[in-house]
Amino acid sequence: MNRSAKALYAAALGCAAAAAALLAFGAGDASRAGDDALWAQAQAFRRPDALPYDPDLPNTQRIALGEALFRDTRLSGPGTISCATCHDPSLAFTDGVPLGRGAAGKPLARHTPALWNLAWGESYFWDGRADTLEQQARGPIEHPLEMAGSVAEATARLGADAEMAARFRQAFPRERGMTADQLVRALASYERTLVSPRTRFDKWVAGDAAALSPEEKAGFALFTGKAGCSNCHSGWAFSDRAYHDIGLPGDDWGRFGQLGLGAADHAFKTPSLRELTWTAPYMHDGSLHTLERVLDHYENGIVERPSVSADLPRIHLSADERDALLAFLDTLSSETPPVPTPLERLREQPAVVGEAVLRVTQKDKQFSPLAVRIREGETLTVVNDDRRTHNVRMDGSDGAFDTGAQEPGQSAEIHFRHSGSYRVYCGIHPAMQLAVEVMP
Repeated sequence: MNRSAKALYAAALGCAAAAAALLAFGAGDASRAGDDALWAQAQAFRRPDALPYDPDLPNTQRIALGEALFRDTRLSGPGTISCATCHDPSLAFTDGVPLGRGAAGKPLARHTPALWNLAWGESYFWDGRADTLEQQARGPIEHPLEMAGSVAEATARLGADAEMAARFRQAFPRERGMTADQLVRALASYERTLVSPRTRFDKWVAGDAAALSPEEKAGFALFTGKAGCSNCHSGWAFSDRAYHDIGLPGDDWGRFGQLGLGAADHAFKTPSLRELTWTAPYMHDGSLHTLERVLDHYENGIVERPSVSADLPRIHLSADERDALLAFLDTLSSETPPVPTPLERLREQPAVVGEAVLRVTQKDKQFSPLAVRIREGETLTVVNDDRRTHNVRMDGSDGAFDTGAQEPGQSAEIHFRHSGSYRVYCGIHPAMQLAVEVMP
C-alpha cells in the first residue's frame, strides 16, 4: 500500500459513515465497527453454494461432450474454427482483442464477451436476443460472419464419427438418434459449469478480515457508495443482468433492436466484473482497453442522451479514490489465469409459494411479491413505483403481453383468462421475474 489509510479516508467523503470509520487512521473500536458494517454490506455479494436448478438434468457425460464440442472445429461451416477460437479458455474465455474475426475473416460487430457464470442468466448476447443458453449456443454456429455453419449440418458431420456418435448416446441415453437439439443442449450444459473461481474478495466475504487491504476495502466502499458502480454491478457475479445505455458513442442500438423501445436505445447487457483483469478490452465494442480508460469514460466521457440509464451516476473521483477503486476491482480476479470452479447443482426446483394478491410493485428492479396466486378471469395490476423505466412482458397461453415503456408512476393490467403457470418479466431488466399461478 503506497498511501496511508487515513488519507484514503479523507478522499472517500461521499461514502457512508461506516465506510469512513473503517478507513480511519488507527485501529480503535470505531474502525472495527466500520469494518464490520462494510463486511455486512458485502454479504449481498456472497458466492452461491450451488448451480441453479437445470430441468434438463445433464449427466457428467453430457457436460464432457459439451466441452469437446466447444473445442471442435467441425461445428463451423468451413471446419476451421470452434467456439474456443473466440472464447479461449486460456484467455478467460475471451479472445483478448477489441473485435474478433469469424470464419469469414472479417471483424465482428461486437466484442467477444467472457462466458463466466452464465448459469445465472435470463437472456444472452450483448443485446439479449437469446432467452436460453441453448438458443445462444446455436446463434454463433449459424451466424454467417461467426462460424458460418448449420447446427443440423454439424450434427450430421459429427454423426459420421463413430466415437462421437457413441458419446452422444452416452450423454443422452434415454433419447433415440443423434439430433441438432442434443448438440446445443450439450454445449449449454458445459457452459453452465463455467463458474468463476474464488478470489481474495470471496475470502473476505467469507470472514477473512485480512484478505483485503485497507485501500481495497476503501475501494469497495466507493464501489457501493460514491462511485455508484453497484447500481448495475450487483449480486455475487457483479451484474444485474439488465440492459443499460452507459453513454458510449456509436450507432449500435443494442437492446432497442429486440424491444423497439426508446428506453433501450444503445442499451447493452451489464457484464460481470468477475475475472475482470483477465478479460480486457472492455465494453460491447471493445473500445476501452484498460480499467483506467473505463473510469475516464464514467468521469468525463458519457454521451448525454434521453436513453442514458437512470442507474448511471455522474462521478468525479480524486486520484486516491481512483487508486482505491481500481485496487478493489483487482480483488475480483484470480492472481493466476482463472480455471472454472466445479459446483454441485440443485437437484430440485426451489418451491415458491405465491401470495394471493392482485397488485404487484416494481421498486428497485424487483417485483414485489416475487410470486402471486390469482383466479382464472382476474386481473393483475403491475405498478411501476421505481425510478426506472420498465417493460413488463409475458409469453403464454393467454397470448403475448407487452406494456411498451412503462414509466415511473404508471400501472399496467394483465388479464388472465386461462388457468396455468405464467412468467412475467421486464424486457429491460430481465432478472425481474414474477411467477403467476392462475387457478381455475
